[in-house]
Amino acid sequence: MPTTRRARTLAASPEALWETVGDPHHLPRWWPRAARVEDVSGDRWTMVLATAKGRNVRADYRIVASEAPRRRRFAQELEGSPFERLLRSSEVEIALAETEQGSGTEVTIDGSTRNAGGSRRSRRPTWDSASRAWRRSRHTQRSRSRVGGLPGTRTQNFHAVNMALYRLS
Repeated sequence: MPTTRRARTLAASPEALWETVGDPHHLPRWWPRAARVEDVSGDRWTMVLATAKGRNVRADYRIVASEAPRRRRFAQELEGSPFERLLRSSEVEIALAETEQGSGTEVTIDGSTRNAGGSRRSRRPTWDSASRAWRRSRHTQRSRSRVGGLPGTRTQNFHAVNMALYRLS
């Protein structure tokens, strides 16, 4: 499963960062393309994502593992969603570790996706989309205003993780 991992040290305690990372209601403050969060109940929620064309797409998530204030792993619920034809799985893990000097927290975000597609012919559109996303990402990285690409592409994962760390700080 393709995984993107990025880490950054922030000048805050793990407990202070957990208040943001551990509450799905705060996702629009720091997760790329998150317009709002709805229907938070226990370990599940719906995130409304804004597309590059200004449309909204709903994505359902569930918590897979959580160890406050150190680690949170959540997965996208794909069955019956528009993402089902593109992805087999999509998970994010956020790990918070106090630095050795105690002056901050190292935040590590791992994004893992597994694209759908059975035959070589059915995978081609996904790879073409990834290529287009890569070309758009150069502009996206400079502007830091949005993340391009289809959900689940390696390029989108890379920029989503980088953008999340940027916004979290």
